[in-house]
Amino acid sequence: MRSTLERPSERVCSAFGSDADAITLLPDSETWHAGDVVFKRVTDRSQALWTARALDFAEDPGLRIAKPVRSRDGRWIVGDWSAWRYLPGAAEHRCDEAVLAAVRLHRATADLPRPDFLSARDDIDAIADRIAWEEQDRPLSEEKGGRWFEILAPARRPIKLPHQVAHGELLAGLLFDGDAAPGVVDFVPYYRPGEWGAAIAAVDSLIWGGATGALLERWAHLPEWPQLLLRAILFRLASHALDPKSTNAALDGLRAAAREVSAIL
Repeated sequence: MRSTLERPSERVCSAFGSDADAITLLPDSETWHAGDVVFKRVTDRSQALWTARALDFAEDPGLRIAKPVRSRDGRWIVGDWSAWRYLPGAAEHRCDEAVLAAVRLHRATADLPRPDFLSARDDIDAIADRIAWEEQDRPLSEEKGGRWFEILAPARRPIKLPHQVAHGELLAGLLFDGDAAPGVVDFVPYYRPGEWGAAIAAVDSLIWGGATGALLERWAHLPEWPQLLLRAILFRLASHALDPKSTNAALDGLRAAAREVSAIL
């Protein structure tokens, strides 16, 4: 796979109406920026096309949703690059707003069909998701999160909510810009209850966003909330245990989040 730090070529920039001489790498990112357009390297064409169509479809007055840009001849992808409207902002620890953004996004995308490519996904997160939902079994290293998984897993109960497309990485691609609505710049799809996307945002806020257990209590009105939080933390624990690059520092955050989730089960 070619490096994601490769610059979009002059031909690619021109195809999307941008100036190659003005392009710069966004800070702490693998995304390139030129004027009001950003360029993302495409490694999975099916998922990239689905994401473009999904975010082009999604609308909510409480969200800024980055829209895909078509090339001059109408394509979403040119030379293994996709283009998107630039949204100003940065990641911030605004945890309740992140959960609300997840609720809004999943209401806006509730009618999207299940992506065909999900069944073929075999990356670590896809496997971890299936393990969390009892669709697949895999040994998990006790030292890397498997022990906490074993402790929490018996508390799983059936969830009677409809499945839909749900964002499994919202917090990583959510931008805040003062009083403006939160900005959504990507969509990593799974097919789970929409409220699971909010549970993922809440658990990720515990792990990485400085949130406390009070966040979970404030959103307890969401349906099946304890069980969805349980699936969310099991998903993150399984992913950490399966990832050969995972670190002990990340496990500390997972343990803290696991304790908060276990307290409301």
